[in-house]
Amino acid sequence: MSLNKAVFLDRDGVLNHTEIRDGKPYAPTRVEDFKLFDDVEGSIRLLKDAGFLLVVVTNQPDVGNGFVEQSVVEEMNDRMMAKLPLDDIRVCFHKQTDNCECRKPKPGMLIDAATALNIDLRTSFMVGDRGGDVKAGKAAGCKTIFIDRGYKETKKSTKADFTAYSIVDAVSQILNSSPR
Repeated sequence: MSLNKAVFLDRDGVLNHTEIRDGKPYAPTRVEDFKLFDDVEGSIRLLKDAGFLLVVVTNQPDVGNGFVEQSVVEEMNDRMMAKLPLDDIRVCFHKQTDNCECRKPKPGMLIDAATALNIDLRTSFMVGDRGGDVKAGKAAGCKTIFIDRGYKETKKSTKADFTAYSIVDAVSQILNSSPR
């Protein structure tokens, strides 16, 4: 049986808008504040049309920290799933200090999705806007794309395979570097 190629996508800052405070991104905490970037739907469809499975992998520590209800995050994800041709959404609801295996920068969500969806991690990509996304992708064996949103916390030494400045740019790099 042949393995699937996939694009793993971080959610906040890659697919949807975040609130920037003091140069740091924060996930939306209310469903009405959850807004996809305008260029996401068309870009993601190009990946799907090219034969990639699409898997969102997102840390949502605000749930574990008690700042937002899990049902709110799940409703955001349901709305995203209804609008985009996603194959799966994997979520880590743990606090930063829980030391779980699923929280990025650990590769647990990617590895679990790869097992469940028969994904070849070596032909897959991880797209994220923070260093932990890149580290998780590298640890899982994926090629990595860092979307540089100019956050204060961003270190230029993310060691991603590619740097992009939007989802459109990231998708273009994936399609140009991936064998058909």
